[in-house]
Amino acid sequence: MAGRKTIKVFTGNAHPQLAKEICQNIGIPLGKAEVGRFSDGEIAINIGESVRGADVYVVQPTCTPANNYLMELLIMIDALKRASAGRITAVIPYYGYARQDRKTKARDPITAKLVADLISVAGADRLLSMDLHAAQIQGYFNIPVDHLLGAPILAEYFKDKNLQEAVVVSPDVGSVARARNFANIMNLPIAIVDKRRPKANVSEVVNVIGDIKDKDVIIIDDILDTAGTMTGGATALKKMGARRIYACCTHPVLSGPAIERIKNSEIEEVVVLNTIPLSPDKRIDKIVSLSVAPIFAEAITRIYEDLSVSKLFDQD
Repeated sequence: MAGRKTIKVFTGNAHPQLAKEICQNIGIPLGKAEVGRFSDGEIAINIGESVRGADVYVVQPTCTPANNYLMELLIMIDALKRASAGRITAVIPYYGYARQDRKTKARDPITAKLVADLISVAGADRLLSMDLHAAQIQGYFNIPVDHLLGAPILAEYFKDKNLQEAVVVSPDVGSVARARNFANIMNLPIAIVDKRRPKANVSEVVNVIGDIKDKDVIIIDDILDTAGTMTGGATALKKMGARRIYACCTHPVLSGPAIERIKNSEIEEVVVLNTIPLSPDKRIDKIVSLSVAPIFAEAITRIYEDLSVSKLFDQD
């Protein structure tokens, strides 16, 4: 009689270090796979070990360059499916193309749905991700989705700082639910930055709702891209009397002028999670990176053992 299914973890080129850390936490070796290129740039995948009947997890955030890493993920899933893997879980710590999750004007694409369809059609049986840009993206999939939260990891870090008279700040109205969840974990009040966006990646602070005068503030967001919203908010908070300003996010995209803006900002420290790898030029003194490997390892173990993943976030 066949024994229990084996568990295997593979990765592409997006974030092999995170995949290795996850495997170390689980206590298994990283699966053997080669991800290369043909001379014309097409992606070539070679799975170097048997996966027949195995419970397989592919760790691949779809970060920059998103198109390359997304195609690596899709082709690897296809290869595993054709190699008779028992179940394939796409582990996508950072789900790219998520910011276009609905039509805001005529003829807009909904790329978050398109990518969900691609992952399903490629052969994934379930998805494991963290802090999707919009919660409704879970509904774009016709396969099970396990959605991890980054707030508890960030909260644990700030609890250790023992900040006095602190306030959690939402950088915009759309992030209020995230800020409130974080504030509940921290047992702190919240404030909201009221802003307007004249165009994409550009924001202007209009007002701050809440009491932040002479208080330490923690700005929280899910994605830190060009850092304009966060650093602009920090400047406004400082002018309105905030004492010390900290910031945190789950996904450190950090594109364009982000690093320069953070360096020159009023923010004392930006705490990020390693859902996206930080290149050497982005590892500045103000940025602190925390690992998500333990929580992803625990989630993978629970999925493998058919246990509840939501238990990871139950409050005592």
